[in-house]
Amino acid sequence: MTAAREQVLVGVDELVADLQLGTGPDPATGAPVLLDVRWALGMTDGHERYLSGHLPGAVYVDLETELASTPSPEHGRHPLPSASELQASARRWGLRQGSRVVVYDTVGGTSAARAWWVLRYFGLDDVRILDGGLPAWVRAGQALEVGEVVRGPGDVVVRPGHLPVLDADEAADLAEDGTLLDARAGERYRGEVEPVDPRAGHVPGAVSAPTAENLADDGTFLPDAALRERFADLGLTADPGSAGVGVYCGSGVTASHEVAALACAGVPAALYPGSWSQWSNDESRPVATGPRP
Repeated sequence: MTAAREQVLVGVDELVADLQLGTGPDPATGAPVLLDVRWALGMTDGHERYLSGHLPGAVYVDLETELASTPSPEHGRHPLPSASELQASARRWGLRQGSRVVVYDTVGGTSAARAWWVLRYFGLDDVRILDGGLPAWVRAGQALEVGEVVRGPGDVVVRPGHLPVLDADEAADLAEDGTLLDARAGERYRGEVEPVDPRAGHVPGAVSAPTAENLADDGTFLPDAALRERFADLGLTADPGSAGVGVYCGSGVTASHEVAALACAGVPAALYPGSWSQWSNDESRPVATGPRP
């Protein structure tokens, strides 16, 4: 595993060993805190699924209420939480200063990556996504636990600004002068369907780069070489130039997965948290349709 990839992902075997060895009292050397982020567009029973079986010791994270603030047309469906909101949630999860964290889901990391990105943005250094998520854990023959896990309250202090973000104007500029990737499914990018937002299409100048194409058939991230090839085909390299790279999706969730995949490939990228749910609600913003930027 490359140095870049190991800062983003952890495999099942490594996590099992880490959980067995991490028994010390120091949060930095003890076992990582496990966060279960069951979410997908339209899913309403994430907590119930968590209760029926999760990684031993994992705490449930509600993406809608704990990894996002109150939705609005002005700010999008999943605005970033404030520092005070995120800190209260993180302390409920039992996070302490120096805690190591592993996040997972059942959908190839496409929702867990939101937790990875948000925690990194708010200053937690050691956060990784379980590659392949709960399905990979089960395939490896590892046990599940049922019921709620409640950890003792944490004391973590969070501060925003540790990862780059874009507002709508900056996203528009990047689409013109740099590279802005649209992580939604191709049919949404092209404007053929729009299941949740008021207008169909994409930010003019944005390049279609569906998040699902970061994954192998088993739900794990593609190897680094394959990711580099994928992004090179989109015109990106580890040196994207002074203009840089940005990513958006419907509401800033699956775009976090794209940022993680780009990080594995050695390409730094900024997130546009408001994403299409913010852009499409602003009638002053132009909309493009079709397969071309």
